[in-house]
Amino acid sequence: MLEKKRVIIDTDTAGDDTISILMALHYFKVEGIMITGGNVQFDQQVENALYTIQVGGKSGKVPVYKGYEGPIMGFGENQHRTVEDVHGKDGMGDSFFEKAIQPPEEGHAVDFLIETIHENPGEIHLLAIAPLTNIAMAIKKDPAIVPKIPHLYIMGGTNNALGNITPSAEYNFFVDPEAAKIVLHAGIPITMVGWEMCTKYSVMDDNDHREIEALSTKGAQFFEDVNKVVMKFNKSVHKLNGTTHPDTLLAAVAANEEIMTESNLYHVDVETVGELTRGYSLVDINNRLERFKNVRVCEAIDRSAFKGMLLEVLRSID
Repeated sequence: MLEKKRVIIDTDTAGDDTISILMALHYFKVEGIMITGGNVQFDQQVENALYTIQVGGKSGKVPVYKGYEGPIMGFGENQHRTVEDVHGKDGMGDSFFEKAIQPPEEGHAVDFLIETIHENPGEIHLLAIAPLTNIAMAIKKDPAIVPKIPHLYIMGGTNNALGNITPSAEYNFFVDPEAAKIVLHAGIPITMVGWEMCTKYSVMDDNDHREIEALSTKGAQFFEDVNKVVMKFNKSVHKLNGTTHPDTLLAAVAANEEIMTESNLYHVDVETVGELTRGYSLVDINNRLERFKNVRVCEAIDRSAFKGMLLEVLRSID
């Protein structure tokens, strides 16, 4: 049996982040989870990660570290926007689960990341399903980690497509575009799965939810619980007929790159100061800027294979 790839997850745990964590626990050896300011209130995100680990049957085996509670430039009145309207007040579909048994760790996420990478050079892949603040700050604190990271998988940005928090920006890049810019230009091998991949390939409609519910497992019930609010939000705001799973899609691609049926290397950058375009990800598909191609951008996914992986994970949690 092949040894599982080792990963660290960086998350702003709410909604689909939780299912992404369950998928990562299934397919990878998860060395730890870092929490970044993003979807909902920070301490709630920490609790959501701890509870998700418990649902996945790994309580006490995967450490959770608190990182930066807001973006690099987020101070004073310039705080980032949380999205309880998307995920519910608790970030978990207003399920208000019991408190997790496992507590968070004492150390800071950035120090954990730096130490783990140095102790395991070339071994620790990163799954980034949140604003990139923690990873950017780790790079700034110790640039020597960069050549020791074999690959970074990012759920973020869009490839010349509609955003999900503004017309021009995807949420993770919008919250901390300065961090995204630092990370994209750091020199780490990167695969980016943008929001448009989510809307094309990850939407689970009413029929899909009935199929998941019919699994009658604890994993399936958890999936239904955390997605109660986002289903309504997507239908009314994004005009999408189902729940969206960008973070789970990212974990699936990282676990099995063969489901990514099309991808190309492009120059990708992020707008940090635009009046209407802050957080916009520029993907130079025609190489008009003639700059270094720094990101492999996912452009198509085998939707059936992705759904099969999701069902396998939910079926296994009982």
